[in-house]
Amino acid sequence: MLLALTHAELGGMYPVAGGSARFPRYAFGNLIGFTSGWIAFLGAVTVGPIMVEAMLLYASNYISSLTTVPGGRPVLTVQGYFVAGTLLLLFCTINVMGVRWLVDINMLAVCWKLLVPAVTVVALIATSAHTENFSAHGGFMPFGWKGVFLALSSGGVIFAGLGFEQAVQLGGETRNPRRNIPFAIIGGMTVAIVLYIALQVAFILALDPSELSKGWGAVSFSGGFGPLAALATALGLGWLAVLLYTDAIVSPGGTGLIYTGASARLTFALARNGFIPSAFARLSPRGTPFLAIAFSFLCGLVILLPFPGWQQLVGFISAAAVAVYAMAPLALGALRRQDPERPRPFRLAAASLLAPATFVAASEILLFTGWAVVWKLIAAILIGFALLALSTATDSTARNLSLDWRSAVWLWPYLLGMGAISYFSSFDTRTPSSVPLLGLHGPRNGLTFGWDILAVALLSLVIYAFAILSRLPAEQALDYVGDPTVEEPEGIDARARRPRLS
Repeated sequence: MLLALTHAELGGMYPVAGGSARFPRYAFGNLIGFTSGWIAFLGAVTVGPIMVEAMLLYASNYISSLTTVPGGRPVLTVQGYFVAGTLLLLFCTINVMGVRWLVDINMLAVCWKLLVPAVTVVALIATSAHTENFSAHGGFMPFGWKGVFLALSSGGVIFAGLGFEQAVQLGGETRNPRRNIPFAIIGGMTVAIVLYIALQVAFILALDPSELSKGWGAVSFSGGFGPLAALATALGLGWLAVLLYTDAIVSPGGTGLIYTGASARLTFALARNGFIPSAFARLSPRGTPFLAIAFSFLCGLVILLPFPGWQQLVGFISAAAVAVYAMAPLALGALRRQDPERPRPFRLAAASLLAPATFVAASEILLFTGWAVVWKLIAAILIGFALLALSTATDSTARNLSLDWRSAVWLWPYLLGMGAISYFSSFDTRTPSSVPLLGLHGPRNGLTFGWDILAVALLSLVIYAFAILSRLPAEQALDYVGDPTVEEPEGIDARARRPRLS
């Protein structure tokens, strides 16, 4: 929620498309802007294909020809690939039609995605309520705080909370964005938190105590539609099971639709900032980035190809995309000083305390994902730097842009520090990983549980202070901001039209 609140203030101040890639640039310049945009793009562009494949994996329970399972790993068949491509094309077409089409169709998906969990909660609690489950086999938090932290990352808790930033990515295309963006972010997160907690409570209450005979770690269910559907079947709620079967196919479609648009807006933002060819920032007569949406479609087709192990790689990138969120509290702290007079439809109270606390929280989540995720995230950032260098060498517009090295000086100790702490940490020791060529095999568990958390907290506070001190001068930051209410079709921002500041 703290991460959402920082985005709410920034999104209300600067209602621009692809905000995750642009807020850090306003505060710290082009190199930090590219870094956040690149990682945000990697996270967003993979979600659409993942959701499409999830739809087809569930649908294959009825249409077996959509998937096959060579070597124990489900992949799409030729027929499934064409169906998946058609769904991706449908998502992109809706996005090309404009934000009004997107909102109208997504509204139906949202209503469905709210109705099904609410019905599930009521039905499960009304049918079965074993209150003793809350104290059985270890009681509350049976695996301790470390189990909670691991569940945040590897258990899907953080992934379930992702999505609030889509209001920021698409905010530049809505009416009255200064009001709508904060409302969408805060309201969406509040509803999601309430629903997910209610679902968890209903699941615990409805679970037969006999299922806990071997402890919580041994609870398992058969079937291809997940534990809630299996639980509904066991309780004799056939109608609810059918509803959950349908939801398993429909709900990923709504998520894929939104993330397809979000990845295109991030491509648009990277082009607006001059990091990739400006053609990706051109807007259609409907005000949508057509070429950027087409590029997201092509990326989705490639990701859907049955490359060995691609699901695991995408899972790591999606989990590590929380690094982008860490940029928001840094940008908020800097822009409070660089642009204090700008109207703030939503103003985060006690930001001087909450912004660094939010940065610490985001860094801790990165630690919880484990060494295998952190080193791959750092490698992805380095690959992005290589692409930026290639763009700078081959594109005249990119060559004319300053990378603002001085304002990005805090990035290097942050990446090295997070990498080192994760390497020596106690998290994710069950899935060790080695960095190719370098031979770094971790995690080493040299920093035992608690000490690794403390080390990340101290590193984050130092980096936060360092970043605020390194921020762009106010005049230069305002030059980057320009008029955030105007998106020019040609995709050339004010920075590209003016002489560079020394």
